[in-house]
Formats: sequence, C-alpha cells, structure tokens
Amino acid sequence: MKTEFVAAITQLSAERNLSKEVVLAALESALASAYKKDAPSPEQDIVVKMDTDTGNIKAYVRKVVASTVADPNNEIPLDEAQNLRDTAQIGETIEVEFTPKIARRITAQTARQIILQRLREAEYHVVYEEFVDREGEVVSGIIQFIEPRQIYVKLNRTEAILPLSEQARNERYYRGQRLRFYLLEVARGIKGAQVILSRTHPNLLRRLFELEIPEVHNGVVEVKAVAREAGYRSKLAVSTRQEGVDPVGCCLGPRGIRIQSIINDLNGEKIDVIQWHADPEVFISNALSPAQVASVKIDEAEKIATVVVPDKQLSLAIGKEGQNARLAARLTGWRIDIKSISAAEAERAVSQELEREAEESASTEPAVLELASAIGPEEPTELLPVTEAPPEKPEDFSTIRFAEDILPSTPDKKIPDKEKREKVEKAKLKSKTHKKQVFYPEEDTYEE
Repeated sequence: MKTEFVAAITQLSAERNLSKEVVLAALESALASAYKKDAPSPEQDIVVKMDTDTGNIKAYVRKVVASTVADPNNEIPLDEAQNLRDTAQIGETIEVEFTPKIARRITAQTARQIILQRLREAEYHVVYEEFVDREGEVVSGIIQFIEPRQIYVKLNRTEAILPLSEQARNERYYRGQRLRFYLLEVARGIKGAQVILSRTHPNLLRRLFELEIPEVHNGVVEVKAVAREAGYRSKLAVSTRQEGVDPVGCCLGPRGIRIQSIINDLNGEKIDVIQWHADPEVFISNALSPAQVASVKIDEAEKIATVVVPDKQLSLAIGKEGQNARLAARLTGWRIDIKSISAAEAERAVSQELEREAEESASTEPAVLELASAIGPEEPTELLPVTEAPPEKPEDFSTIRFAEDILPSTPDKKIPDKEKREKVEKAKLKSKTHKKQVFYPEEDTYEE
C-alpha cells in the first residue's frame, strides 16, 4: 500500500511538473470535497489527511466546543471534547474523526474529477509563479499550433500564445519552428495562467543585445534608446561608461559577426547601431545615419529640429516611405524637419527679401509723417448743392398708324402695279408732316 501510494504521487508530480507536497495537498482537498457528499450535513467542515509513510487516509470533522450544543453537526459538548483532548476549552475548534460510508461509484467519480481539477489549478498556479517574475525577458520556444488569430508556442512544459498583433508582418511561421520571443505578459485567465509572447516589441532587440554582446551584458556599453519597425529596420543608440571603448564597434564585432547572429534571430531585419550623444544636435545628426547632415537647428520650446542635408542626400535621409526619418524621430524624441541645401537657401532668400521690404516700409513711414505735419491739416471745402434738371416733356406726334406698319410686311408681288407702290411710298412720306391723310389705293387718290 505504501509503495503503490508513494509511486502514484511520484508519477503524478513528474507528469504534471509539480512537487509532491502540491500533489498531496490537491489530493486531500479533492477527497474532502467528495466526502462532504456522504456527510450528515453538507455544511460540515471536513478535513482529509493522508499519511505518506503508511498510505492511510483519515477524515475529520471540525467542531466548536460549546457548553450547550444547539447544532450537533458543528458543535460538541465540553466533556466529549476533553475526552479527545484534555486541554480543550469552550470556544475552541477540535477535529473529530469522521468515518465515511463505503465509497459509492458516484462518489468515486466525483473524487476523480475534483482531483483532476485541483491538479490543474495547481499547475496554473505554478506556471503563474514561474513566469510572473520573468516578464520582459527573452524565452525560447517551439511553435505547436497555428491558428488565424494566434499561434501556440511550447515553452518547456508550458503553452504560451503569440497573438496576431505581436507577429512580424514579413515572418512566416511553421509548426516545429524554434524562435526567441519576448515575454510580454503573464495574466490570470478563466482557464488559468496565460503567457503572452511578442516578436515585435522594441525591447526584444534590447534583450538580444544583452544576451549576444558581452559588453552590453557587463554594463560597459549601455543601450540608450531603441526604435523599431519589426521585420524591416531598427535603430539602436548606444553609449559607453568606460573611456577608450568604442560602443558601436563592440556591438558590430569584427566584420559584423556579433550583430549578424541578432539579425538572423530577427529573420534578416536591418539594424543601424549609432552612438548616443548628450547634445541633441549631434544625436539627431547621428540618428539620420547613413545620410550626411550639413546643419541642424533645434527649437527647444516646440521640440522641433530642422535638418539641412545636401541635395543628393535628401532621399537617403528621408528613407523609403519616410522610414529613416521616422525611426530617427522615434529614437531621439524630436520632431525632425528635413530640407535640402537648395530649398533652405531659397527660403532664406525669400525671408531676407521680406525683411528688407519691411525695413524699407518702416523707414518711409517717418518721412510721410513729417510731410503731413509740414502741410498741416487740410481745410474742408464746401460743395455747392446740385440742382436737378426738370424732366423733359415727351414729344407728342399725332400720326396715323398704317396697316402696313402693324401687319407683317407683304412681298412686292402682292402689289402688281409698280406705280401704285410708288404712290404708297409718297403717301407715307407726306404722313410725316403731321397731317391726317388717308390713301385709297383703289381710286389711286388720297384725302387730307
């Protein structure tokens, strides 16, 4: 019995990666929950104790010593308590051995389920305690399952999650792939402890430098700032605490051997290592590497830096889709405005012209004021009133309106005789003398 019991506990602790004490506590809690179903009252406080030496299992009921017993399931009289323990006093809690009934099949199934649940909870607790102090470190794992929204990674005996938002865009993952991850967070979920990993966090690059570069690990070289666009390009500013040490050279190594291992871990991501400087102008100039900088002008109040570069270096300073300038701004913490030398000179010429015009206008104002004071104030001139002309009377022409003037004109073919047409025209001319005349074409005459 002893050998089988100890062997079972040892096997469980090895399979679940738990200590024997944790497994034993889980078994006792599970059996106590199962024995409550056979107890006289479900409100009784039942405790189970297991002896690892003999393998015996005993159940006890905790009762309160009372002078007058009102609830026999939870209280015990003083004389009976003193028979169990001589020093028992009123108000103390004493454990009375409880002999459960023969275990039924339902009780055995319940005990099995509770044992598995307790062991699972113990596993979650151990995982949480193991990884909660390792947040912000680099861990190595193997990809187990790939889903559209997340990837499951095996960390020794623990299963972690790599969410879609923490995956690098240019990386392709496959089952069985071993990678290094940044331990982002350890949270308590509904199903237990949840370990969340990341491949895009900037501190992943910082921790890899601490692991691969001995000077960074020892503290001789310090990583001051990191700016990263995961999978494409990163910038890292380093400085030294010891004179005579080149921080950039220590990180690169001979022929770039040291940094090449970090680039391989990040799937070919480009890394620019620059030297940090306390002067913002020098630091910004270094951050725009590999582009050459002509001058840097900073505005402390607005936190803006205006950088002038040669015309041929403008595209290199900005980078592809503004990547170099964007990473330099993140690294330094300054807003960077990049201009070419020709554009800066054109702006300077325009500003000088505006200043010259302003000075000229300012110099002419005193002369105008002196001239105005010499002339003196102008005397007001009186304006004569303008009389309106009387309205003109319309001329009254009493003329006769002919049918030819009102009706549409008829072609000449309607008047067959040419002489008659001439007489009509003469009659029209005579009508302008303001005499009332009527022409009779049939009789070839007209009357006044």
